[in-house]
Amino acid sequence: MLIKNVVLERIANGEIDTLFRRQKRPTVKTGGTLRTAIGMLDIVSVEQIELHEVTDGDATRGGFDSVEAVVASLTEKSEGVFLRVRVRLGGPDPRICLRQKATLDDSDLAELRGRLDRLDTSSRPGPWTRSFLRMLADRPHVRAPDLAASIGWETAPFKDNVRKLKSLGLTISHSPGYELSPRGHAALAALDDGLYEADAPS
Repeated sequence: MLIKNVVLERIANGEIDTLFRRQKRPTVKTGGTLRTAIGMLDIVSVEQIELHEVTDGDATRGGFDSVEAVVASLTEKSEGVFLRVRVRLGGPDPRICLRQKATLDDSDLAELRGRLDRLDTSSRPGPWTRSFLRMLADRPHVRAPDLAASIGWETAPFKDNVRKLKSLGLTISHSPGYELSPRGHAALAALDDGLYEADAPS
């Protein structure tokens, strides 16, 4: 579920707690969470509704001026079921907390090494994690297309792989480019010598 930044800001400020969508099937579920630019959102409930069930209270909780405005928004698309989604701010993005953790003990390093190894093993082009970390350490804030081209990768799969490192708390995204997080720098300094091998596929 994509949520505009202006809507996220209103959720963060406590102004709204309801989203309306028309989708072929829900992309979030009751009790789930959603990672956003303001942190994690808790999905309190996801209900399939009919247009006549939208109330004045729903409109207010969704930041609309009227029920008619909600209906107009929901009927912009011609297909799908109508959904009313209640949300609340759930806390910070755990990746942000994780990437600030610059002290890694033996257990942290063993887990991290195992996860990097699994990413390498499952990669059709071959191992890439160690060389990507070294590249981002050496070339911070360089555009993704330029980084990808320098190792013969297409931009889209390159960015997908950097996102995998980000999910481990190892990188930070910028506009343009990336850099290693404090956790990423700690990992680069502490992991075994294999981390420094030029293992990126050509």
